[in-house]
Amino acid sequence: MKYLKLIKLLYIADREALARWGRPITTDHYVSMREGPVTSNVYNLIVSEPMPSQQSIWQAHIRTVADWDVELVSDPPNEELSRSEKSIINYIFENHGHKNRWDLVHETHKFPEWKDPGTSSTPITYREILRAVKNNEEVSADLAELKAMIAAERIIQPV
Repeated sequence: MKYLKLIKLLYIADREALARWGRPITTDHYVSMREGPVTSNVYNLIVSEPMPSQQSIWQAHIRTVADWDVELVSDPPNEELSRSEKSIINYIFENHGHKNRWDLVHETHKFPEWKDPGTSSTPITYREILRAVKNNEEVSADLAELKAMIAAERIIQPV
């Protein structure tokens, strides 16, 4: 699969999860780039050269190949995904997986949270995504829950 398509599908899945539950699946950071919104950490995993002494879980299961493609090397464990998260991923793939990367770029350019950064990138906040997919009362409640979730993750898995 073209890596641009992969990061678009992941972004759309996170956006859908935020719309439904007020929290994402990947907990990645998001940025607006020329080709639209992307999952920033996943993008970096794809385009950065891995350190030879350390193999991440990403590198153990996914590799970047020629012509802007990523390839599944082996099936990653998915026990950390809930049934609901798997359901959203399947839903997104059923509805968007047949599209090519440029169709997805065109589609994500219509998202209100995307702002054209020119040749640079600009962050997209959870607040911006939530405002695009929910009403104002839900946004405040969801942001409070997200802050608590992020704080808990930092305690459990320090950066």
